[in-house]
Amino acid sequence: MEEPKQGRDRDAALNRRNFYIDGVSRPPSRDSQYSRSKIPRPQVRPTANISDFNSPNLAKQQDISLPTQPQLMDRPSQSTTPDQSLLNMSLPKDIARHRHKPATKRKSRGRRIVKYSLLSLAVILIGGGIYYGSSIISNVNKVFHGNVFSDVHAIFSGSKLKESNGRINILLAGDSVDDPGHQGAILTDSIMVISFNPTTKSGFILSIPRDLWVDIPSWGHQKINAANAVINFSQPGYPSGGIGQLQQIVQTDLGIPIDYEATIDYTAFRDAVNAVGGITIDIQSPDPRGLYDPYTHLKLPNGEVTLTGQQALDLARSRGDGPGAYGFPTADFTRTQHQRQMLVALFKKSLSIGVLSNPVKVANLFNSFGNNVTTNLTLGDVTSLIHATGGISLANLQSVSYAYGGTNALLQSYLAPDGEDALIPTLGIDNFTNIQAFYQQLTSSNPITQEAPTVTILNASDVTGLASREKTVLEAQGFNVLDVSDASTVYPKSLIIDNSSAAKPASLTKLKNDIKGQVTSSVSSSNEASEAANYSTDFVVVLGQDWDNTPATGNPIQN
Repeated sequence: MEEPKQGRDRDAALNRRNFYIDGVSRPPSRDSQYSRSKIPRPQVRPTANISDFNSPNLAKQQDISLPTQPQLMDRPSQSTTPDQSLLNMSLPKDIARHRHKPATKRKSRGRRIVKYSLLSLAVILIGGGIYYGSSIISNVNKVFHGNVFSDVHAIFSGSKLKESNGRINILLAGDSVDDPGHQGAILTDSIMVISFNPTTKSGFILSIPRDLWVDIPSWGHQKINAANAVINFSQPGYPSGGIGQLQQIVQTDLGIPIDYEATIDYTAFRDAVNAVGGITIDIQSPDPRGLYDPYTHLKLPNGEVTLTGQQALDLARSRGDGPGAYGFPTADFTRTQHQRQMLVALFKKSLSIGVLSNPVKVANLFNSFGNNVTTNLTLGDVTSLIHATGGISLANLQSVSYAYGGTNALLQSYLAPDGEDALIPTLGIDNFTNIQAFYQQLTSSNPITQEAPTVTILNASDVTGLASREKTVLEAQGFNVLDVSDASTVYPKSLIIDNSSAAKPASLTKLKNDIKGQVTSSVSSSNEASEAANYSTDFVVVLGQDWDNTPATGNPIQN
């Protein structure tokens, strides 16, 4: 039989109400306990109110039966009547009016927010990647003279590297054209050679002093830093020889073959240091106060310091020769030492994960080089160079310079005709023999050549030409024979005087095996040692009568 309309109305009114179970709102829905259990909904007369359920007369009505035991959280039984405890509860009006929105809508809205946020972030990253990527490519092409197509080919194929006797030598010239206002601004402030041995995975950075006095073709003797000078017509007298002219002098006078070259102005150096977030070096000044240069106003303590780009640039320029300066005991030689330190520190920082994983830092690093570096290296050369030198540790990269002062000095001071202070080889102007030997010492695998021993040979026999013949033999083995002379008399036994205090063991062992003479020092009481004390070489070899086993004839001794 069809349910009366009034019953259906009461059912709808009751179904719209919110029930409370233990204080928790439980709105009726399609998933309610009635729909799940398919229990018939209670029928209430249209005139009934919630308070009417407390009336005893209501229990007499046939369409509502009241259970005798309350059933709060349990699943309803098959009874068609509502729980009496529910009927006894009063419903707040504000809760009755409130309609709970489904949780699925809130979740959907949250998912949309996350979705759109991730989409926006992806667009920003892609856009930033395109921007920084194009910036990097543009600057790479400026420096290495390429394009997108040549870049792709270079990255995947590389190129065959030029080598000089198994080494790769790169000439670096640091120009100070960004420092106007003085004549030196058009000169080369820093000259270095970076040399790698791909086979032994070793290398060094050699500083060439800017004050070295050389003969510049078609111009005459000048400091070497003028060879690469940028022409400036307002200051006549400075040639525009360029990096090619500097390279020619380094190869001819210093004996260093050059495979590649690069000119970097100081703007690139300063910006590169800033791009990687600064560099850290260890200041070891003999002055307990550290360093101070009045011209650049740079003041640094001893120990590890982190430098900004401007501080690094100031240190690269500081030679501590102004009033009140301290911490630069060898002036320009101290400055070049700092330059080598900072170059290695910049290499290390540029190759660190913190820089390589940051596209902004990488882009800024290439931006610093874009308009401030010129080189004959191609991108293919760089790619091959990275593979060839991959096993070389920057920590083991030697930092060297030509010695100034002391017993093994290669350079000495010189007052130029124009009154300027300059440097020349200890052997004299334009005599670069010892300078060239120093490069051979650095690059040779021969332990004797590496020790670079200097030798004096004295002929103490009556055999003519004995010392000269031995000179040829020793020089072929790597010894640097500086003097050949006659002893004051004939000595029966050969003698080796070691003035190096055993500092060159490989050389001493070789001499002992070849000469088979007794080893002593110049402080011994023998006549031979007393005569050898007049020479300052590492070793003095006295070739006695036993060397040739020829009886003495009383003839004058000739070397």
